[in-house]
Amino acid sequence: MILDLPRFLATERAYWDELEAVLNKIENDPLRRLPLAEITRLQYLYQRSASALARLSTFSAEPETREYLELLVARAYAECHPKRVRSERLRPRHWLLHTFPQTFRRHTQAFGFAVGLTIAGAIFGWTALTFDYSAKSVLMPFPGLMQPPAQRVKQDEKARGARLAGHKSTFAAELMTHNIQIALLTFAMGATCGVGSVVLLFYNGVTVGAVAADYVHGGFTQFLLGWLLPHGVIEIPAILIAGQAGFVLAAALIGRRRRERLRELSSDLLTLAGGAALLLVWAGIVEAFFSQYDYPVLPYDLKIAFGLVELVALTFYLYRAGRT
Repeated sequence: MILDLPRFLATERAYWDELEAVLNKIENDPLRRLPLAEITRLQYLYQRSASALARLSTFSAEPETREYLELLVARAYAECHPKRVRSERLRPRHWLLHTFPQTFRRHTQAFGFAVGLTIAGAIFGWTALTFDYSAKSVLMPFPGLMQPPAQRVKQDEKARGARLAGHKSTFAAELMTHNIQIALLTFAMGATCGVGSVVLLFYNGVTVGAVAADYVHGGFTQFLLGWLLPHGVIEIPAILIAGQAGFVLAAALIGRRRRERLRELSSDLLTLAGGAALLLVWAGIVEAFFSQYDYPVLPYDLKIAFGLVELVALTFYLYRAGRT
């Protein structure tokens, strides 16, 4: 029996608010695995709220509070019931619009570190090629980039996108496979306490910086942006997200409680790796079917605008999607 109803409500309200916050967190990210401490706390809050509901039911007053508490206890029961099957696990749309961007935002520091490494590598590659052009074969060990920019631009504009005629699907598949392998390798190198991920991200930045310097110094900035932006604004962030996952893995492996932290972060790691792979699929399609067309087939300004729209959309998706 409740002797002082206002005091009872004031005391218990804090526990109800805490329970509601925990339930909202679980429902917004249903694939996240709760650590033991949070599970124990959830069970305690559920039992306390159920007890409060039973005591409050003896009063005819406070009907709105009672209805609110009934709904809250029902939600908590659904989460605590051991036989509940979460349908969200089988909902790709929910994963895409909620789970992936929410997971990305939980580890923004790791993403920022990956961005910083890539920028540092790009600055190094730009500077090295600017002051020592003979280092081009070392900085860009790719046959397709060894020719002078003027020759590359002339060939591409003359081909009018026909050099891949009939082979675009194969080329797109090759790009997807190669880039996903690089992304997964960057992620897996987190098992080296992050050292391998650091090296790969820095080297990737060196290559991007050297290529940019080569074309900008040659006077082909517009060509570079039109060629790189449509697929690069998706491909590069995808590699960065793979690096982000690698650093999250490295952080879990450093220090004590490694097994417990890996268990807690396993869902986040798989989500980040899967999201990076999905972005690279789109980047491969764009590179094969859009980026390969140059002026006069597609104006460079149109390709640059397309890339900028992609960048804005990706930024909005990663930082805003799934917010409640």
